[in-house]
Amino acid sequence: MNKSDLIEAMASDAGISKAAAGKALDSMMANVKGALKKGGKLSLVGFGSFSVAARAARDGRNPQTGATIKIPARNVVKFKPGSELKNAVN
Repeated sequence: MNKSDLIEAMASDAGISKAAAGKALDSMMANVKGALKKGGKLSLVGFGSFSVAARAARDGRNPQTGATIKIPARNVVKFKPGSELKNAVN
């Protein structure tokens, strides 16, 4: 499923236009990004939790040349699925 398929499904389920569903999805994604950018955590009960974790700098290898390269430290987004989502998949 891609973004346009999701928008179509949301519009159908909610009985709203695709334009309104698209705006709702864009707003949701913007608010998730905003919350995570502030270093916070976003929890959607039953679906899961998004959080930000720090990844330390490390040494890596270029697979073509075998040369050692420095990989800088960065923040990464983590997702932990909720129990309802886990149960729906299994």
